[in-house]
Amino acid sequence: MYVQGFLIAVPEGNKEAYREQAEKAGAKFREYGVTEIVETWEVDVPDGKVTDFRKATKAEPGERIVFSWMIWPDKATADEAHAKMENDAFWEEEMGEMAFDGMRMMWGGFSLLYTTGRN
Repeated sequence: MYVQGFLIAVPEGNKEAYREQAEKAGAKFREYGVTEIVETWEVDVPDGKVTDFRKATKAEPGERIVFSWMIWPDKATADEAHAKMENDAFWEEEMGEMAFDGMRMMWGGFSLLYTTGRN
């Protein structure tokens, strides 16, 4: 299992636009081999004394934090998907303008260390 995690600040008024984009992108990622995508919208994100999700994304007033992850069978499948994205017109033709500032999005890939939910 290979997990890619994402942290994004999204303007509150773009919640539905973000959800729609996530749904469209999710269908395409399924074609590429992702097994699960989870998109979450801020409900309880406290301000930290040293760091927190808001500081990490440079969230501005009126923005909410989105925390999401994609589960792939393995890193090779994820790498193949990202290579396919480079030449897939879908991303330009179907996705339109993003509902958030991509320059403040952060992401990374992780191997499984422990879970109670999967074998």
